[in-house]
Amino acid sequence: MYLADQTWPDVATADVGPVAFVPLGSTEQHGPHLPLSTDHVIAEGLARAAAERTGFLCTPTVTVGVSDHHRHFHGTMWVSPSSFRDYVEDLTRNLTSHGIDRVVFVNAHGGNEQHLQEVGRRLRADETAFATPWMWDESIPDLVDEVFETNGPHAGPKETSMLLHLDPETVKEGEFGSARDNGLTDLASSGHSRHGARVHYDTIENSANGAFGDPTDASAAKGECIFEAACDELVHLAEWLADQRFGDLMPREHVDPQPDSRSEQV
Repeated sequence: MYLADQTWPDVATADVGPVAFVPLGSTEQHGPHLPLSTDHVIAEGLARAAAERTGFLCTPTVTVGVSDHHRHFHGTMWVSPSSFRDYVEDLTRNLTSHGIDRVVFVNAHGGNEQHLQEVGRRLRADETAFATPWMWDESIPDLVDEVFETNGPHAGPKETSMLLHLDPETVKEGEFGSARDNGLTDLASSGHSRHGARVHYDTIENSANGAFGDPTDASAAKGECIFEAACDELVHLAEWLADQRFGDLMPREHVDPQPDSRSEQV
């Protein structure tokens, strides 16, 4: 069930279970061929599809994330990491007041990931909820490698294929060659690592047009294939979470340094 489409009496009488999907993305540059909405379109598409298949709740999408590393490209929007963490934490705590105690952060932007991990850790520490980040392409790594020769971490063929499947009217297919030729096809060749240290922070340092990978390898059919596979994984995750005892998802007690001592004293 998509929350924003319901009236409050509908929500009050609905049996949505203990799990909610919270889609999160970004509004940031994705090369000359993809829209700024790319990440949040993917996240919302997956979250809504999984909600339809499971009956669990899907919240409205968080469309602006931690994207300051793309700030050199026009139109990119971002918030500070601390603001992002606090906002997502407050949003999740709000869900718990409605009976949700397990949340999947359906994330489609790598810049959000470490901050979502921190939010999940905070919520679990005080036993408010169990919230876990889920990144769609990390759920199907073997398939992504199989489908694309150079999948690229950003604005490459995997994201391009997803948009060709989900929102094709926003994709500029005539710019695929330019995205490849004026971007960075192979991230390993960027020289961004020196002697074991990462020596760059901003996208512009590696790609003149903000694209990575070869989008000429993209297609709507490939997009449908990886979308369905990722959605399957998301559904399995949510159903697994729903089956767990809440207490089993919470932090464990301190380790007993003498685990056999009590049994010997009985």
